[in-house]
Amino acid sequence: MASDTPVWPDDLFADLDRTGPIPLYFQISSRLENAIRSGRIPAGARLDNEISIGQRLGLSRPTVRRAIQEVVDKGLLVRRRGIGTQVVQGQVTREVELTSLYEDLKGSSLEPGTRVLTHEIVAAPEAVAEKLSLAPGTEVLRLRRLRTTDGSPMAVLENYLPSEFADVTEAQLETGGLYAMMRARGVTIRVAKQHIGARRAHDDEPGLLDVDAGSPLLTMERVAFDASGRAVEYGRHVYRPDMYSFETTLVAK
Repeated sequence: MASDTPVWPDDLFADLDRTGPIPLYFQISSRLENAIRSGRIPAGARLDNEISIGQRLGLSRPTVRRAIQEVVDKGLLVRRRGIGTQVVQGQVTREVELTSLYEDLKGSSLEPGTRVLTHEIVAAPEAVAEKLSLAPGTEVLRLRRLRTTDGSPMAVLENYLPSEFADVTEAQLETGGLYAMMRARGVTIRVAKQHIGARRAHDDEPGLLDVDAGSPLLTMERVAFDASGRAVEYGRHVYRPDMYSFETTLVAK
């Protein structure tokens, strides 16, 4: 979460070489990066504004801006509306396997949180019915949740489940992962078809994820099947790319 007091450790930059061949912006960005990676500047810390930093270091605002942008481009800082420039909470790297986001966060020693946005029985739209191998209009449970990690918004998860899961409660969804809940009911997911992509944030996503309208988001679309080959879940998820990534291992044949 954001720190109330901006952070800028002046002693890190006390001995900048102002006459040598190494550009000042590069000296600042390198030291800032090392301070973040070492934990000296902790996750969630908010940096002072560029004007203030420039005045304290006796540097122009463009120099400071370029130095900070270098660190933003490396995924260690993020510019957030109403907050400023902030150290990211630590990106979760997800191997492409059959786990839920809740389980991934727990496995990364992070504290997941869930806010249920939608919990309703709906007639399956044609596209959803096709994914779940149901007749169009068949009743399904539609879920939409905001997933957070250590209080920071990370993903918006939309899922459709067959009507046998209609009795799943919001309380269950707020305190555990979807796949763990399904396993507790005797449903074991064995196979999934998944597509990973990207698009821009729209509708209510910027407000939910605390990003600017049109910001890039990672996307994941998945259909999961149980041991009998029956489709038991269809999901459409979006993730903040500064906090989440997918990882695969490729093997040559």
